[in-house]
Amino acid sequence: MTVPEPLPDPADEIDLTLPNPARVYDYMLGGAHNFATDREFAERVLAALPDTRELALANRAFLGRAVRVCLDRGLRQFLDLGSGIPTAEPVHEIAHRADPAARVAYVDVEPVSVAMSRQILTGVDGASITAADLTDAEAVLAAPGVAGLLDPAEPVAVLAVSVLHFVRDDDLLGVLFDRYATAFGPGSMLVVSHGSTDVDDPHTAERMRTIERLTRDTAQPARSRDRALLRRLLVDRPGHRLELLEPGLVDVSDWRAEDGQPGAGRAGMYAVVGEVVPRR
Repeated sequence: MTVPEPLPDPADEIDLTLPNPARVYDYMLGGAHNFATDREFAERVLAALPDTRELALANRAFLGRAVRVCLDRGLRQFLDLGSGIPTAEPVHEIAHRADPAARVAYVDVEPVSVAMSRQILTGVDGASITAADLTDAEAVLAAPGVAGLLDPAEPVAVLAVSVLHFVRDDDLLGVLFDRYATAFGPGSMLVVSHGSTDVDDPHTAERMRTIERLTRDTAQPARSRDRALLRRLLVDRPGHRLELLEPGLVDVSDWRAEDGQPGAGRAGMYAVVGEVVPRR
């Protein structure tokens, strides 16, 4: 089923003079759901960092691989936080190819991205779009498009791909994922990609620092986190841990890479994919 949800009028809530990460990402992926300000910002990034489009493609390819792994493990429910615009091999298309009964709840805070997502999902069974801020976990989990679509007694793959670097407060991030990780049934998974300057390649580290600087003038400035901090915030938690799937905490380009998929060498984004295991 598709769960309807009333949405605000984007024109009343959005400053179209500011580029938005979801629409910039859509442009980088070759999508058409973006505005002139997003394209202008993306071209400034590409002028400074010509391989940024390859980074976006590598991150998207990682998402597809992780979703297929979750499907192979029997999961049929997905909560995609900070989903952006579901184009270019979105989660619901991957999931429905494996099982038409799979359910995907998309969540994004940016009104235009939500409105565009709603248009894309019109008539699509088993998918919803919720206008909510992922930092308000209770509102997300109670929203009709989430609570009305996902069965909390069954396992869910919680996806937060290329979005958590917009949550700048470390303590908040840890608390949020304690809540999301324990909201669903046994066997639930967490899938994250996160930008970092804690990498061996100097070019990759400088690319991430440049992206941080460039996003200071956008609607959502970003920050990077190192491996140790990501492990503390997402993996080794007081109430639960993530049992990381092989090959562990690695660059997204190295996480179960497949021949012929887009890559950017080292993307400078770490992959976190694991099963939520309660501590005894």
